[in-house]
Amino acid sequence: MTNRTATEKPLTDEDFQALAAFRAALRQFVRFSEEAAREAGLTPQQHQALVAIRGHVGDEPPTVGELAEALQVKHHSAVGLVDRIVQRGFARREPSTVDNRRVHVAITPAGDDVLRSLTAAHREEHRQLADVLRQLTAEYDAG
Repeated sequence: MTNRTATEKPLTDEDFQALAAFRAALRQFVRFSEEAAREAGLTPQQHQALVAIRGHVGDEPPTVGELAEALQVKHHSAVGLVDRIVQRGFARREPSTVDNRRVHVAITPAGDDVLRSLTAAHREEHRQLADVLRQLTAEYDAG
């Protein structure tokens, strides 16, 4: 926690109201996302893993360790999650083309299909959350 400097503007009721509105919108988004994943036949964690795999930036798909970091879970939890999505046919393990000791996790066409469907369903929710975040940051910038 940082200490306020003498030049910082004191927090107002509006600051807390804006923060509360953002947190509520964020919780609503997470709830929507979890329900959408379940309706698509995935657990929320499986959906998050597919997003992390598909959204990974790099020359090769992510490793299990990179997925664990992206999902903020322990390595052994990521291994179990990868096992389950591989078993369901949504991802596959493949050896690294650079380092034989590394194994990457790639999305399959079936995983890509379900992820595209879910992502399309999330677009409006993303827009609403972005609007709330823009409003919150505009209020901070104006203050």
